[in-house]
Amino acid sequence: MRERGVKPSLSALVVRYSERKMADHNRVAKELRECQKDTTGGITVAEQADVQAGCMAHWSGTIKGPVSSPYEGGTFSIDIMLPKEYPFVSPKMKFSTKIWHPNISSQGGAICLDILKNEWSPALTVRTALISLQALMSAPEPDDPQDAVVAKQYKENQTDFVATAKYWTEIYAMRAPRTRSARAARPPLRCGRRTLPLSPPGDSQAERR
Repeated sequence: MRERGVKPSLSALVVRYSERKMADHNRVAKELRECQKDTTGGITVAEQADVQAGCMAHWSGTIKGPVSSPYEGGTFSIDIMLPKEYPFVSPKMKFSTKIWHPNISSQGGAICLDILKNEWSPALTVRTALISLQALMSAPEPDDPQDAVVAKQYKENQTDFVATAKYWTEIYAMRAPRTRSARAARPPLRCGRRTLPLSPPGDSQAERR
């Protein structure tokens, strides 16, 4: 036992730091194995080769759209970065698949979810966060939005919100979306003065906006 008041040597600190980092990497490897083994609920995780500076790992996740939600039938990709401080800080997640949801940016995929911010705990896992995201898709929180325009539509016109969310799911999150001619025949929805961007990238209607 180290005597009280005696500072540990530099070599001892290095050993402790190395042991902690090894434990963190072991946890990450275990989480990945468990995520790949347990795909219940339509949630999957795969490892990516490119790891950015300041990160421990780069994963990609997928979430099946919840049943009885506007996202049903869609598969949504999530970009997951694990910082070097993980699990003591939350994973960095964003939607790679475009989605129309009050708590997710319709432009960049940024997510507003408490456990990815101030409510994160080292006891939580990446799978826990993905399950929470899937639950958020079923139960949006428009009073704490990431996308104010979507939140406004959700609160003021549920019919248009559901129609837009379903259409975006069909266009961006399904493997076999409708043909271009069928998409072009659908009239645009409006939220206040803004025409909602229903058309996917490449459509002339989208390019004009």
